[in-house]
Amino acid sequence: MSVREANAGHGDLTAGSWARDRFADPRAAQSVCAALFALDLVLRFAGEAVSGPWPRTGAVIVVALTLVTYVVPWSRIPGWVPVVVALGDLAAMGLSRLDDTGGGTGILMVLPALYLGRYFGRPGVLLTVVGGALLVSLPGLLYFQGDGPNLSRSALSLAVAALASFAMAEAVTRLQLQQRVSAAIIESVDVGLMLLDEHGTYQAMNRRHLDFMHLAFPDGHAGKAGQLGLVYGLDGTTLVPTEEMPTYLAAHSHEFDDVRIWVGDDPVTRRALSVSARVVRDDAGRFAGAALAYKDVTDFMRALEVKDEFVSSVSHELRTPLTSIHGYAMLLLERDDLPAQARAHLEVVVRNTDRLQRLVGDLLHAVQVDEDALHFERVETDLTQVVRQAVLAAEPAARACQITLRVEAPPRLPLKVDPQRIAQVVDNLVSNAVKYTPAGGEVVVQVGIDANRVEIAVSDTGVGIDAADRDRLFTRFFRARQAAEQSIQGVGLGLNITRSIVEGHGGRIDVESEVGRGSTFRVRLPLSGSPDLGPSSPHGTG
Repeated sequence: MSVREANAGHGDLTAGSWARDRFADPRAAQSVCAALFALDLVLRFAGEAVSGPWPRTGAVIVVALTLVTYVVPWSRIPGWVPVVVALGDLAAMGLSRLDDTGGGTGILMVLPALYLGRYFGRPGVLLTVVGGALLVSLPGLLYFQGDGPNLSRSALSLAVAALASFAMAEAVTRLQLQQRVSAAIIESVDVGLMLLDEHGTYQAMNRRHLDFMHLAFPDGHAGKAGQLGLVYGLDGTTLVPTEEMPTYLAAHSHEFDDVRIWVGDDPVTRRALSVSARVVRDDAGRFAGAALAYKDVTDFMRALEVKDEFVSSVSHELRTPLTSIHGYAMLLLERDDLPAQARAHLEVVVRNTDRLQRLVGDLLHAVQVDEDALHFERVETDLTQVVRQAVLAAEPAARACQITLRVEAPPRLPLKVDPQRIAQVVDNLVSNAVKYTPAGGEVVVQVGIDANRVEIAVSDTGVGIDAADRDRLFTRFFRARQAAEQSIQGVGLGLNITRSIVEGHGGRIDVESEVGRGSTFRVRLPLSGSPDLGPSSPHGTG
């Protein structure tokens, strides 16, 4: 089965779905009609033989038409066959009334009238009126010679059937219009859209997603969630297993955003997709299906690859000359015969070289995070000492900015971590706090234990972070509005790297902030064992 055939079997989001549904299988409607027809005959002739040949003829016609609906392949029939079935029902109802009892079969005209109105619109209403008048009302009037009660039954039955057919036709026309408008909107978006039912069966997709399906499943698709194909993970080489396929996750009630995959194996035509899913539930809260959106992010992903290659190359090229400059400048500063002015100039060179080396290091770390190359060497470490050393290194910058820097920590807090990486976390948070705090402010670093976690909190009385910026705060190269407005130096890598290190240790980082009041960054790391805190409180002043 091709992708297009699988899709056609489950519908699509275009107006074409109405064309396929136009002559929907009428077995259910015809079966109901036959059952009510039989009920009328049973009630009319209970305990008595059917008088006259016409009711029997009508019964034979209805049975024959019902059998036909179960035999005929409705997906391949001409358009006039359903009309014949509906008119045949009307003829059977007209014949069944040609009996001394009259019966109530005339009211059953509503059933074929609804069918004609639904699938043929206003022409179906006309067929209902003409067919009902000629096949039901007129034979009854002729048989009963137009007496008042029969005239009333015939006229009212025909009127009710016509109104029912018209109401159905108008409702379907409006629904078709809404469907076409929705389909036009859905087809106009540059996003692949797909619907699943509660069983994970493909129910609908737009043409944009059909293009993605051809890439992922060139040999066809069975129309079920989780089928494996040419679908690769973020690295573009690892095939995605069934339990990680976006459709499988959505079919199992998972909602997600920006799950990235590659589809296709041709380097030229393959596409990168960002997939999001939302679950659909019924009134009782039960899973009823899911909607998935596939956004083409190929250009973005390839730009990221080029950017990372460029950043990595430039960073490596810069590191060697910077190390040389820094080393020679330090050697010159060790001389005792340097003039004071030359020493001051060299100190400027060293400070700026240090700054450039940190920037190059941040750029390299950013690339390593993308390549999953951030390695951790966890050893038993005194976290208090790591924090105090990081704060000590930040004191010159804090004094220069007239900012008070304090530490509140236990005398000792052993924890198995990568000390250099954790020191980098504290360095980034403290340096950020100093940069974003005006003169006269305060930065406090607290270390302690909260439940089964170690917590490092860095609080400042700085400019704060706008609520609109917090969701993107840890995004690479993002800088908050306050940083741009106040020309605070930085490239927006520190917090992204900090989060990667914290999460690499199995922890998490959160931020609380208020514009104009300051911010608090909390790093929570899992606690291994019960550390010996010593005699002091975890929150005593250090």
